[in-house]
Amino acid sequence: MPMCLADAIEAFLKSALESQGSVVMRRRELAERFRCAPSQINYVLMTRFAWGDGYVVETRRGGAGFIRVTRVKLPQRADLRELVAELGDAVTQEQAGALIRLIWQAGLVTAREAALMMAVVRRESIAVPLPDRDRVRGSLLRAMLLEVLDRGGEAVDVPGV
Repeated sequence: MPMCLADAIEAFLKSALESQGSVVMRRRELAERFRCAPSQINYVLMTRFAWGDGYVVETRRGGAGFIRVTRVKLPQRADLRELVAELGDAVTQEQAGALIRLIWQAGLVTAREAALMMAVVRRESIAVPLPDRDRVRGSLLRAMLLEVLDRGGEAVDVPGV
Protein backbone atom coordinates (compact mmCIF):
# COMPACT_ATOMS: atom_id res chain seq x y z
CA MET A 1 0.00 0.00 0.00
CA PRO A 2 1.51 3.35 -1.00
CA MET A 3 2.29 5.85 1.73
CA CYS A 4 0.32 9.10 1.72
CA LEU A 5 2.26 12.36 1.50
CA ALA A 6 1.75 13.29 5.17
CA ASP A 7 2.96 9.82 6.25
CA ALA A 8 6.05 10.14 4.03
CA ILE A 9 6.94 13.57 5.43
CA GLU A 10 6.38 12.34 8.99
CA ALA A 11 8.53 9.23 8.40
CA PHE A 12 11.32 11.34 6.90
CA LEU A 13 11.36 13.77 9.84
CA LYS A 14 11.15 11.02 12.46
CA SER A 15 13.99 9.13 10.80
CA ALA A 16 16.12 12.27 10.85
CA LEU A 17 15.18 12.85 14.50
CA GLU A 18 16.29 9.34 15.45
CA SER A 19 19.71 9.85 13.95
CA GLN A 20 20.26 13.50 14.85
CA GLY A 21 17.96 14.27 17.81
CA SER A 22 16.91 17.54 16.17
CA VAL A 23 16.08 18.51 12.59
CA VAL A 24 16.62 21.97 11.14
CA MET A 25 15.53 22.56 7.55
CA ARG A 26 14.13 25.25 5.34
CA ARG A 27 10.40 24.69 4.85
CA ARG A 28 10.71 25.43 1.14
CA GLU A 29 13.47 22.81 0.69
CA LEU A 30 11.39 20.19 2.47
CA ALA A 31 8.38 21.09 0.29
CA GLU A 32 10.54 20.79 -2.84
CA ARG A 33 11.89 17.42 -1.68
CA PHE A 34 8.33 16.08 -1.41
CA ARG A 35 6.97 18.12 -4.33
CA CYS A 36 4.25 19.71 -2.26
CA ALA A 37 3.11 23.09 -1.02
CA PRO A 38 4.72 24.49 2.15
CA SER A 39 1.25 24.46 3.72
CA GLN A 40 1.34 20.65 3.58
CA ILE A 41 4.56 20.73 5.60
CA ASN A 42 2.76 22.97 8.12
CA TYR A 43 -0.10 20.47 8.30
CA VAL A 44 2.25 17.60 9.13
CA LEU A 45 4.09 19.66 11.75
CA MET A 46 0.84 20.71 13.43
CA THR A 47 -0.84 17.30 13.42
CA ARG A 48 2.03 14.86 13.87
CA PHE A 49 4.63 16.74 15.93
CA ALA A 50 2.63 18.25 18.77
CA TRP A 51 4.19 19.32 22.04
CA GLY A 52 1.97 16.88 23.91
CA ASP A 53 3.43 14.07 21.83
CA GLY A 54 6.92 15.01 22.92
CA TYR A 55 8.03 17.37 20.16
CA VAL A 56 8.99 21.03 20.07
CA VAL A 57 8.50 22.70 16.70
CA GLU A 58 9.99 26.11 16.05
CA THR A 59 9.31 27.90 12.79
CA ARG A 60 10.31 31.13 11.17
CA ARG A 61 8.68 32.26 7.95
CA GLY A 62 10.13 34.36 5.18
CA GLY A 63 13.27 34.22 3.05
CA ALA A 64 15.52 33.04 5.87
CA GLY A 65 12.72 30.93 7.36
CA PHE A 66 13.29 27.49 8.79
CA ILE A 67 11.69 24.72 10.78
CA ARG A 68 13.32 23.05 13.75
CA VAL A 69 11.83 19.88 15.22
CA THR A 70 13.26 18.52 18.45
CA ARG A 71 12.23 15.39 20.33
CA VAL A 72 11.67 16.19 24.00
CA LYS A 73 12.50 13.57 26.57
CA LEU A 74 9.87 12.76 29.15
CA PRO A 75 10.43 14.88 32.23
CA GLN A 76 11.79 13.50 35.48
CA ARG A 77 10.69 14.86 38.84
CA ALA A 78 13.74 17.18 38.86
CA ASP A 79 12.68 18.60 35.46
CA LEU A 80 9.21 19.44 36.74
CA ARG A 81 10.40 22.50 38.67
CA GLU A 82 11.94 23.83 35.44
CA LEU A 83 8.70 23.16 33.55
CA VAL A 84 6.78 25.10 36.19
CA ALA A 85 9.28 27.98 35.96
CA GLU A 86 8.89 28.10 32.16
CA LEU A 87 5.11 27.99 32.34
CA GLY A 88 3.80 31.34 31.19
CA ASP A 89 1.20 33.37 33.05
CA ALA A 90 -1.48 32.37 30.55
CA VAL A 91 -1.91 28.74 29.49
CA THR A 92 -4.36 27.53 26.84
CA GLN A 93 -6.46 24.42 27.40
CA GLU A 94 -4.44 22.64 24.70
CA GLN A 95 -1.11 23.54 26.32
CA ALA A 96 -2.35 22.45 29.75
CA GLY A 97 -3.62 19.15 28.37
CA ALA A 98 -0.36 18.48 26.57
CA LEU A 99 1.67 19.13 29.72
CA ILE A 100 -0.60 16.95 31.86
CA ARG A 101 -0.33 14.10 29.32
CA LEU A 102 3.44 14.51 29.28
CA ILE A 103 3.83 14.25 33.06
CA TRP A 104 1.39 11.32 33.15
CA GLN A 105 3.39 9.48 30.45
CA ALA A 106 6.53 10.13 32.50
CA GLY A 107 4.88 8.50 35.52
CA LEU A 108 4.96 11.67 37.62
CA VAL A 109 1.21 11.50 38.25
CA THR A 110 -1.29 8.64 38.25
CA ALA A 111 -3.99 8.32 35.61
CA ARG A 112 -6.56 9.44 38.19
CA GLU A 113 -4.50 12.51 39.12
CA ALA A 114 -4.08 13.37 35.45
CA ALA A 115 -7.84 13.04 34.88
CA LEU A 116 -8.56 15.31 37.85
CA MET A 117 -6.03 17.85 36.61
CA MET A 118 -7.63 17.78 33.14
CA ALA A 119 -11.06 18.37 34.70
CA VAL A 120 -9.76 21.43 36.56
CA VAL A 121 -8.16 23.07 33.50
CA ARG A 122 -11.08 22.34 31.16
CA ARG A 123 -12.71 25.39 29.60
CA GLU A 124 -16.08 24.54 31.18
CA SER A 125 -14.52 24.46 34.66
CA ILE A 126 -13.21 28.01 34.47
CA ALA A 127 -16.23 30.30 34.05
CA VAL A 128 -14.17 33.36 33.16
CA PRO A 129 -13.91 35.04 29.73
CA LEU A 130 -10.68 35.04 27.75
CA PRO A 131 -7.90 36.17 28.23
CA ASP A 132 -8.44 35.94 31.98
CA ARG A 133 -9.45 32.27 31.65
CA ASP A 134 -5.97 31.35 30.36
CA ARG A 135 -4.34 33.23 33.26
CA VAL A 136 -6.57 31.43 35.79
CA ARG A 137 -5.78 28.11 34.09
CA GLY A 138 -2.04 28.87 34.26
CA SER A 139 -2.29 29.67 37.96
CA LEU A 140 -4.27 26.49 38.70
CA LEU A 141 -1.92 24.32 36.67
CA ARG A 142 1.13 25.84 38.35
CA ALA A 143 -0.40 25.15 41.79
CA MET A 144 -1.14 21.52 40.89
CA LEU A 145 2.35 20.94 39.50
CA LEU A 146 3.95 22.46 42.58
CA GLU A 147 1.83 20.16 44.76
CA VAL A 148 3.06 17.17 42.75
CA LEU A 149 6.62 18.40 43.35
CA ASP A 150 6.13 19.08 47.07
CA ARG A 151 4.52 15.78 47.95
CA GLY A 152 7.10 13.72 46.08
CA GLY A 153 4.55 11.12 45.04
CA GLU A 154 3.38 10.35 48.57
CA ALA A 155 -0.26 10.17 49.58
CA VAL A 156 -1.36 12.99 51.83
CA ASP A 157 -4.06 13.16 54.48
CA VAL A 158 -6.64 15.83 53.85
CA PRO A 159 -7.91 17.37 57.09
CA GLY A 160 -11.64 17.13 57.61
CA VAL A 161 -12.19 14.44 54.99
